[in-house]
Amino acid sequence: MLKRFVQLAFTLIGASAGYYLGPKFFGVLQRSSLKFGEVPAPHYIGAALGAVVMFVATFWFSNNVVKWIRWSEERLIKIPAADGLFGALGLIFGLIVAFLIQQPLSTLPIPVVNRVLPFIISGFLGYLGFRVGYKKRDELISIFTLGRQGKEGRNKKEAREVFEHKILDTSVIIDGRIADICRTGFLEGTLVIPSFVLEELQHIADSSDVLKRNRGRRGLDILNKIQKESNVKVLIYEGDFEEVTEVDSKLVKLAKVLSGKVVTNDFNLNKVCELQGVSVLNINDLANAVKPVVLPGEEINVQVIKDGKEHGQGVAYLDDGTMIVIEGGREYIGDKIDVLVTSVLQTSAGRMIFAKPKLLERAL
Repeated sequence: MLKRFVQLAFTLIGASAGYYLGPKFFGVLQRSSLKFGEVPAPHYIGAALGAVVMFVATFWFSNNVVKWIRWSEERLIKIPAADGLFGALGLIFGLIVAFLIQQPLSTLPIPVVNRVLPFIISGFLGYLGFRVGYKKRDELISIFTLGRQGKEGRNKKEAREVFEHKILDTSVIIDGRIADICRTGFLEGTLVIPSFVLEELQHIADSSDVLKRNRGRRGLDILNKIQKESNVKVLIYEGDFEEVTEVDSKLVKLAKVLSGKVVTNDFNLNKVCELQGVSVLNINDLANAVKPVVLPGEEINVQVIKDGKEHGQGVAYLDDGTMIVIEGGREYIGDKIDVLVTSVLQTSAGRMIFAKPKLLERAL
C-alpha cells in the first residue's frame, strides 16, 4: 500500500512538472533543426509525458523510498512523546525566527544571495531550534511544573503529590519486598515500570546462568503479583533515552522528566540520585526503620551459624535477617548462646550488630 502511494505521489509530481514545463520543452523542439511541428494542448501532453516518465522511474527507486519511510517511522515511534513535542516546539520557534530574518535578506541587491541565503538560514535555525528543544526538554518540563505549582493552591499541590510517580528499578523488583509494601497500602501514587527495566528483566530471565535466570523470573512474577493483587496503579512507561546507555542513568533521567521518585535498594543508585537531586525511596532504609531497636549492652540469645571474616569471629542472624558478628564466637558454631551487644552499625545497605559471648563477659 505504501509503495503504491509513493508511485502515485511521484506520478503527480511528474504530471505537475510536465504541465508547467511542457510548453517550454515543445517550444525548444520547434526552434530546433528537427522541424518539429506545433503541438496542440502542450500543457496536457506535457503533463501526460511527465506522469509516464515518473511512473516508470518509480520502478527503480520506489523500494528505496519505502525503506527510508519505514526507517523514519521506526525512529519516530521510539522517540518519547515529551521529547518529540519539545523538539517540534523548538523547530517551530526556529522557523519563526528564520522567517523574521528572511524579510530584510530578501531586499539585498545581490540576486543569488537574496534567494539562496533565506533557505540556508531556515534550515539551520529550524535544525538548531529542534536540537535545543530536544536537549533542554527536562529543564523546560521543570519550568512548566514549577509554574503550575505556583499557580495552584496548597491543597491542589498536596493532591498532586498523592499521585506522585514512584519509579521502580530492577533490583527492587527482584528483591520482592515491594509487592508486600504495595499490598499493605504504605506506598501511594502511581508505580512506574520503565520499558528498559522490563527489557533488562527479560534479558536476565533468558540468561544461561541458572541463578540469574531464576532472579529474572522472580522479578517478572513480582510484577504480575503487583498488578493483580495490589490496589496501586501501575504504569508501563514505553519511552526510552537512546542517548543514555546505563539503566541507572535512564532511571535518574526519567525521574527528572516525571518529577517522581526512584524506588530502589541499590546503594550506588541511591547515592547517584542524591547527587543529582532526585528523590529516592530506599527499601533497605524502610526495613531498617521498622526493625526492633537493639541497644549496646542488651542481651540476645542467638545461634552461631558460621565463622566470620576475622580470626575467632562467629556469625549469627536475627529473625529479620540482621547479621550479628560475635567476637570469639567461632568455638560456639552450631550452639545457641547468650551474647551482649557491643555496638550497632546502620547504613542504607543494612544493619550489622557486633556482640560478644555473655559467658566470656562473666569470665572476665
